[in-house]
Amino acid sequence: MVFKSLQEDIASIRSRDPAAHSTLEVILCYPGLHALIFYRIAHWCWGNGLRVLGRFISHLAKIFTGIEIHPGATIGRRFFIDHGTGVVIGETAIIGDDVTLYHGVTLGGTSLHKGKRHPTLEDGVIVGSGAQVLGPITVAQGIGRAPGRERG
Repeated sequence: MVFKSLQEDIASIRSRDPAAHSTLEVILCYPGLHALIFYRIAHWCWGNGLRVLGRFISHLAKIFTGIEIHPGATIGRRFFIDHGTGVVIGETAIIGDDVTLYHGVTLGGTSLHKGKRHPTLEDGVIVGSGAQVLGPITVAQGIGRAPGRERG
């Protein structure tokens, strides 16, 4: 399952990024893929009660990739972070299948309560560089967001 998922992620990156010239290049040089691998390990830890370990793994991922994904976030299949530096994905964010984020995107919270406080991105959403999508809003399937700020 893990290997199949990784193959699917690599194929997805190659299909969406014309600058991805080979599978080897994607494996070695795409921080979005590296962050996603770290996230999957951290998310497994988080879901199995190893929350501190999950947070620590996500912290290491941020150091190595410049991309911060909370291990409590829910991420679908074929997720692509292109030029990922500065991407932040909060704990209660939900990301559907075939979503693309560009650098500097924040999926952030706007409250201090423990419930749902981060955005939901449905299948096929594209979020442009520098966009801040804040609060428990839903960005509908197939919608793109340009740079700027959305609040729920």
